[in-house]
Amino acid sequence: MSIKTFAAKLFARQVYYTTQKWVNNPIETQKKIFHELITLAQETQFGKDHQFNKIKNFEDFKKQVPVRDYEQLKPYIDKVVKGEENVLWKGKPLYFAKTSGTTSGAKYIPLTKESMPFHIQAARNAILSYINETGKADFVSGKMIFLQGSPILEEKNGINLGRLSGIVAHYVPKYLQKNRMPSWETNCIEDWETKVDAIVKETINENMSVISGIPSWVQMYFEKLQKKANKPVGEIFKNFNLFIYGGVNYEPYRAKFENLIGRKVDSIELFPASEGFFAYQDTQTEKGMLLLLNSGIFYEFIKADEFYTEKPNRYTIGEVELGINYVLIISTNAGLWAYNIGDTIQFTSLKPYRIIVSGRIKHYISAFGEHVIGKEVESALQEAMQGTNIQINEFTVAPQISPEEGLPYHEWFIEFEKEPNNLEEFALQIDNAMRKQNVYYDDLIVGKVLRTLVISKVKKNGFQDYMKSIGKLGGQNKLPRLSDNRKIADKLKEM
Repeated sequence: MSIKTFAAKLFARQVYYTTQKWVNNPIETQKKIFHELITLAQETQFGKDHQFNKIKNFEDFKKQVPVRDYEQLKPYIDKVVKGEENVLWKGKPLYFAKTSGTTSGAKYIPLTKESMPFHIQAARNAILSYINETGKADFVSGKMIFLQGSPILEEKNGINLGRLSGIVAHYVPKYLQKNRMPSWETNCIEDWETKVDAIVKETINENMSVISGIPSWVQMYFEKLQKKANKPVGEIFKNFNLFIYGGVNYEPYRAKFENLIGRKVDSIELFPASEGFFAYQDTQTEKGMLLLLNSGIFYEFIKADEFYTEKPNRYTIGEVELGINYVLIISTNAGLWAYNIGDTIQFTSLKPYRIIVSGRIKHYISAFGEHVIGKEVESALQEAMQGTNIQINEFTVAPQISPEEGLPYHEWFIEFEKEPNNLEEFALQIDNAMRKQNVYYDDLIVGKVLRTLVISKVKKNGFQDYMKSIGKLGGQNKLPRLSDNRKIADKLKEM
């Protein structure tokens, strides 16, 4: 055992015991975070506007601070972007994480000196949790790659801004610098296809042990590696045994990945966002990710089916239930208050509190009142593929409201790596899995409002071509699993 491996195991054990202190006291931990946030922000403009000095508990907070999304918080954020101090949080942010907004163009999410360390600690602790549970730590001596955005930062009124993954690149610990790939120069390449080609060239002869990134873009990297070396990724990188991912569900990609790698590898799921690092997979044996209750974030939860009612109930951590689809609401030490990040989650465990990401509150299909969410389409596809050699590269779902003939239906756009022998039978299996999960969808099929879903095959690399056409190829960009309109569907039809 190397000194580095021994030190990693020792550190992992220490972090585990520290984590257990707040894991075993979740409600008290969240109450403490809540009061700290309110106290520290009392003298900010937002704090004064919402009478933080009079807020004594969560009930007061709900009365004073409504739930907002980016658009509704934008008047405050605009002041921060202009360089004003003490607006949402004390002083000025360290950074702005620049993300793509659906209605507002670019979004600027503040990162402060209080919030930034938690982004780094959470990613580190996810790996340490894996080491502590499995005892596997030899990978720390190998090379590690993190497929991410460019670390080149711009400046806006004295504040640096860039993609979150690019900002985080500036915080890689010294003890990992020699192990980390790709090189700084390659990481700075903006064009994604050029960047991946350069990464392949740099890494193909290295001892890669850990690979991390959004599955769809890591898949692109693996395909290029395999094509260049003419052998599976697992043979190119004999010590590659850990895949770290976030952003999308890995399950639809798992079969394709194992085929590209040539064997199974362990994986760790993360739930990072510009607004905060919310959860990570802390065990290989239980479903879900550990919700980080001690990371400068106070959480609220609104039931998704109540979210668009006039006054939906807002729940704290001690009031949540298993299996309910909740909209995640956060207040943070970066100055986001009762902020709707747009993600929906479900709890898989209440002791400790573990979650899965079930979708986006705006990414659903309910053209006929079916209320289909991302988790349901992913689970249905996974069930239909089980026990087969079918492999997919990517997929998305949209409603077809006005077909040329027959009843309306859900149209599944799928790029296959290995197609089913009978496409209609495969579609029926997915449809049956959907009906078992979603009673509204089942009622519409039974009532002959909808007909069985239809699969439209997408050409090889069709989704990559689509993402490239809208300027979102690579990085942290993700294809929506489903849409309540045909904006993506119509584009795919044209290609």
